[in-house]
This record gives sequence, structure tokens and C-alpha cells, in this order.
Amino acid sequence: MARSDECYSTQLIDGDGIFNATGLENFIKEVRLGECGLSYAVVSIMGPQSSGKSTLLNHLFGTNFREMDAFRGRSQTTKGIWLAKCDGIEPCTLVMDLEGTDGRERGEDDTAFEKQSALFALAVSDIVLINMWCHDIGREQAANKPLLKTVFQVMMRLFSPRKTTLMFVIRDKTRTPLENLEPVLREDVQKIWDSVPKPHTHKETPLNEFFNVEVVALSSYEEKEEQFKEQVANLRQRFFHSITPGGLAGDRRGVVPASGFSFSAQQIWKVIKENKDLDLPAHKVMVATVRCEEIADEKYSSFAANEDWCHLEEAVQSGLIPGFGKKLSSILDDFLSKYDAEATYFDEGVRSSKRKQLEEKLLQLIQPAFQFMLGHLRSGTLEKFKEVFDKAMNGGEGFSSASRNCTQFCMARFDEGCADVVIEQAKWDTSKVRDKLQRDIDAHITSVRTAKLAAITAYYEEKLKEALSGPVEALLDGASRDTWPAIRKLFRRETEAAVSGLSGALSGFDMDGQSKDKMLGSIENYARGVVEAKAREEAGRVLIRMKDRFSTLFSHDSDSMPRVWTGKEDIRAITKTARSASLKLLSVMAVIRLDDDDNDSIENTLSIALVDSANATLKDRSVTTFDPLASSTWEEVSPAKTLITPIQCKSLWRQFKAETEYSVSQAIAAQEANKRSNNWLPPPWAIVALIVLGFNEFMTLLRNPLYLGVVFVAFLLMKALWVQLDISGEFRNGALPGLISLSSKFLPTVMNLLKRLAEEGQVPAANDPQRNPSLASKNFRNGVSSSGDTSSSASSEVTSTECSSNSKED
Repeated sequence: MARSDECYSTQLIDGDGIFNATGLENFIKEVRLGECGLSYAVVSIMGPQSSGKSTLLNHLFGTNFREMDAFRGRSQTTKGIWLAKCDGIEPCTLVMDLEGTDGRERGEDDTAFEKQSALFALAVSDIVLINMWCHDIGREQAANKPLLKTVFQVMMRLFSPRKTTLMFVIRDKTRTPLENLEPVLREDVQKIWDSVPKPHTHKETPLNEFFNVEVVALSSYEEKEEQFKEQVANLRQRFFHSITPGGLAGDRRGVVPASGFSFSAQQIWKVIKENKDLDLPAHKVMVATVRCEEIADEKYSSFAANEDWCHLEEAVQSGLIPGFGKKLSSILDDFLSKYDAEATYFDEGVRSSKRKQLEEKLLQLIQPAFQFMLGHLRSGTLEKFKEVFDKAMNGGEGFSSASRNCTQFCMARFDEGCADVVIEQAKWDTSKVRDKLQRDIDAHITSVRTAKLAAITAYYEEKLKEALSGPVEALLDGASRDTWPAIRKLFRRETEAAVSGLSGALSGFDMDGQSKDKMLGSIENYARGVVEAKAREEAGRVLIRMKDRFSTLFSHDSDSMPRVWTGKEDIRAITKTARSASLKLLSVMAVIRLDDDDNDSIENTLSIALVDSANATLKDRSVTTFDPLASSTWEEVSPAKTLITPIQCKSLWRQFKAETEYSVSQAIAAQEANKRSNNWLPPPWAIVALIVLGFNEFMTLLRNPLYLGVVFVAFLLMKALWVQLDISGEFRNGALPGLISLSSKFLPTVMNLLKRLAEEGQVPAANDPQRNPSLASKNFRNGVSSSGDTSSSASSEVTSTECSSNSKED
């Protein structure tokens, strides 16, 4: 590529018909043709070989095409097609210098290349200069005639030809005025047009429908150089603003935008080389399609690498970005505007289609970030709802009011956030995310509602359990005729209090009547369940309770003092009373009576079956009676209310009697032992016999008091032995065990007494028993008492009495 000041040139098509695509791309970059849009023009020149075409272009447009050296003779100078930028002409004007026609170098091939280059020039040029000699005008076989025929013939291969300006440049003008030459030239052109075969659709189409014909004349460059240059300078002025209305190419059609010129030229030459008809409208659409795709791809790549977009894409991963929608809409609008600016001159349908595709691709690229933003917005709004909802609840606001107000507040906040996130170019629907947020909020409200209701219910259930469990247990423990009425009264009072409290607590939840009644019914059922559970628990320990009650009543008197079985107590009556109380306990624990149904028949049935029938059996063992307890259910009592079945009652009573029989037998044995221990005097008749038969001995003792002292000492010794050996206690368990025990203890006890007497004999004279008999007697008794392990109050009283008597005798 050659360069001279502001003029750039390159060989577009070489002599072999090969298109120089690389050279053209570099040329377009150098002259910045892509920035021109539709504001550019293409001028080409055709004419016979060595007719001065390159010289004309160089002087007219300031180009640097190679010119023929006249001293070397006439020969081919320009091979193929050359392209250059005109110097100093606005708008940007490109000029093509075509290889001359009728050259001897090509010979017979000249016609083929001539037609191809002519067709190419007509397809891409706005103005076509036809360089011709002045002396050829009016000649039938002149060089311009074949050239014009070629132009018109190849024009027919264009389905929709451009409105091209044909400027005939008459070289080496003679003295004949231009006014006389132009009509002749126009007439020749019209004849050629009429003689050229045309398609059926253009049979009657006039020449000016396809061409604007302009005629100019120039003096000889070699003979009148100054005049030639002056005329060329005047002609140059006509190329300024050539594409404006009224200019040389002001009515051109089907212009390819400058950014698509390279691709369009390549495709046109390719079609021409393949000897196909050139459909310019379809070619225009094809060029627009390719170029718009290239522009769209370039804008898409630029957007993907844009720093602002990359920053937004990275930042959106971690949280909300204020003004996200506006920022991204601005970036999108900027890139779409750049696309519009570059593609504005291409076919509108293609341009709009490719713009829509670009917009869809860009939106598809940014949609994940948009979804991230919506996700952050949804989760943030949900967390905000939880915060304000908890704050409202803790502030004492009612549940329904708090949930409604907080929901409205947060949904309005979400809508504001969506407005900030929404991208203008995308009509994406955010209703699904909004619905998801609404479902999440509703789910949280339901969860909190369930937890609150569960907590309230648990509170009142715990309160009921605390209020019922202990009292019910105590009432059942003291089972009596008023036990179940008291339990019912307690149950109703506490249940009504709990239901009232729960009803008030539920007032803030805006519950429907059915749900509220269900919860209140549930708390009532819970209270009933607490009572029934406690009753069943106590029923499981009924045998222990019965034994405890029997033991309490049997072993303690009416003042709750432990009984001492002295022999005066009526053990049978006490046993009957204690067992009746235990039977009463069993009857109370047999069934649950929470529905105003005391069912006294159970106690009567148990009494008849377990007490009366037993007495009747004892009286008459031959009588066989019906057993009312031989059943697994109570009459008129549902199994759900049954705690102890009749057959279980019978089994429990049998076990109860068996386990309490020992206590009764122990009481009877203790009573009999007490009777034996207190009956130590002989019978009255024996006493009378002793008095009658022993009268002489008694008188003897009175006459001789010494015998009385001996008897008294013997009595003391016997009393001491009685106390030491605990004879009454030994014989309490029977005669034979008592004798065996006494036989083993007798000798050691006697030896111990003798030892004590010996020790007392060694006391000083001040304590001499002969001088102080009462002191000796006292010491003796103390020795005896200390030598034993235990002594009773009765023996002490007896000893004291004896000491008093002894003192009197002294």
C-alpha cells in the first residue's frame, strides 16, 4: 500500500482476479472508513487502455496511481483494480482505477475481465467516470461503443441496479463546443441502451431510471496542460458533498454502510467471479446480517469484559447492591446504543432482528445476577420480617395484628426493592419470587403461631397438672363417700379457670370459632386425662393403700395413739372396722366418677360379695351362692371408666386379707400374753384354803418374829431372782421355752447375787448392816438391781414398798 500525504491506495483486485481482502482491511483502518456510516462515496473510472485514466484521477482527486510513461510507448499501466482515498474531499470519497479495456496484453481474455470489472464497478460505485476520446464521438466503431455496450449489458445482471451517475469525460476536446458534442453523445448512448437486450420487466424502462448521465470535456493534458489543470480543478468542486441532495450522487440507492464495505465488496466480487447474477437487495441483506452479527458479537464480548459489569457481577454474590437495576440498565443501554450507532445504516429489519438477539443474549448473561439480587432481596426481607415480627410480639401487640402489619410492611419493602432491582430492558416477572416470599412469611407466621399456641397450651396444661395431680392424689388417699364429689368439684373449678385463661390468651390470634372450641375442648380433655391418669396410678397402688389404711385403723385408736393390747379391746370389731374402711377405699378406686355418677352399687356389691358372703359361708358352708364379682366389667360402667374390674377386686381382697391376717393374729397373741402376765394371784378358793390350813403356821410366825425375818429375807431373794430372770417375760412365749431359758440363766444369776452379797459384807463399820438394817437392805437391793440387765417399774415399786416395811419393823 502506497501513501502520499493524506492519500492512501492499495490494489483491490490483482490482474489474476484475486481479491486482496487483507489489503482492503488495512486500507479501511488507515482511512477510518468504518466511522463514516453512509457518509462516503465511491467513484470508479473506466475507459480504453492508455486513455489517461490514472492521470485524470491523480489530478482530479489527488491520488497517486501509477501513470503511463509516454517515452516508453503505449502499454498497460494499471492491472486489475486499484483503490485510493481522495485527498481533501468531503465526504470521504474512495476512487477505483479499473484496468483499461481493449488492451493487447490480455488479448481475447480482455472481454471476460472487462465485464467482471465493469459489473463490480456498477455494483459498488456511486459515480462511474467513462473516459473517452473526443474524436470517437459520432463514430459507429469507436472505442466507446463496445465499452458502453459492456456497461449496459452487465447492468442487466443486477436484479435491482443502483441509481448510478455516468459521467462521460471527453478527453482532448477540440474546437467543437461541448453544446454540440453532448447531444450527439447522448443520442449515441440512447441508441446503445435501446439496442441492448433487456429483461421483460425492463423492456420499456427508460435510461434515466437507472443512470444519471453527465458530460464534461477536458482539454489535452499534453498540449494544454494549464488549461487541463484549470478544468480539472473546476470539475473537482463538483465532487464535494456529492451525496447530498442535488449532488452528483444525491439520488443513489442501496448504499452499504461503510463498516460493511469490505465484506460487501468481497462477496460481490465472489459472486461475479462465479458468473452468477448479482441480487443487490439480497446482497444488502446478507451484508447487513453479517455485519450486524459481527457488531453484536463485538458488543457482547465487550459487555462481558466490561469492568463495571464485572464489578456488579462479583458484588452481587455477597449481598444487595443499591441501585442495581439502574446501574445495569445504564450499562446495557450504553452498549445497545453503541450497537445502534454502528449498525444504524444497515437494513432496518436485519438491524432490529440482530439488536433483539443481542439484547436477549445480554439479558441472558445478566439474568443470574438479577436472580441473585432477587434472592438476596427475598432473604433479606424475610429476615427483616422475622425481626420486626418478634419485636412487635415482644412489644405486646396481638399476634394477628402484628402478623398482618408486619407482612404489609415487608411486602411493600420488597416491592420497593424490586423496583430498584428491575432492569428497564428486561420485562422479567418478579411475581414468582414475591409469591415465594409470601409463602415463606406465611410459613414463618404459621410456625410462630404453632409455637405460641403450643407454649400457651403447655402453660395451661402444666398449670392444670400442678393444680390437679397433688389434690387428686390426696383425695384418693383419704377415700370416702365424698371423694369423687370433691374431685369433680376440683376438676370443674380448675378446668373452668384454665379454659377462661386460655380463651383470653387466644383472643389475639383471630381464630375461627371451630378451631378455638377445639383447643378449649382439648384443654378440658387434658384436665380429664390428668385426673384419670392419677386415678389409674393410684389404682395400681390400691393394695398398698388398703394395707396402710387397715394398719392405721387397726393399730391406732380414735385419738391416733398406738393401741396396747391389754385384753379389754374387741379385736373382732376393730378388725371389721379397719377392713370396712379398706373395702371403702377399694370401692372408691374401682371406677372413675367424673360425670356425676357415684355408683354406690359398687360398694354394696363388694360388701355383699366379700364380707357378707364370707360370713354366710362361715355359717353355712353347704349353701352355694352366686358370685357377683365373677365378671370383668361393672354393671352400668363403661370399660373406659373402669380402674379395677370385679374379678381384680376379688383377687385384691383375697391378697389383702392374707397379708393383714398376720397383724390380727399378732394382736390376739399379744392380748392373750398380756392376760397371762397380769393373772399372777391364785384363785380365791386357794387363798381361802391357804388361810384355813396355814393358820397354825401364821400364828407360829406371830409368836416367833425371827421366822418372820427369815421369811422376809427369802421373799426378797425370790423377788430379786424373779426380776433378774424376767420369769413373766420368759413364759410369754410358752412354758417349755421358758423353762429351758430359765434353766440356763438360773445358776449364773444365783452366783452373781452371792458375789454381790460378799462384796457388800466388806463395807466399813459405818455402813454395818447390823447397826443400820435399813441401809443394808437398801444396799442389798441396789446390788441386786445393778447386777441384772433390766428391771421393770413394777419390781421397783415392790422393792420400795418392802424397804418401807422393813424400816417400820426396825
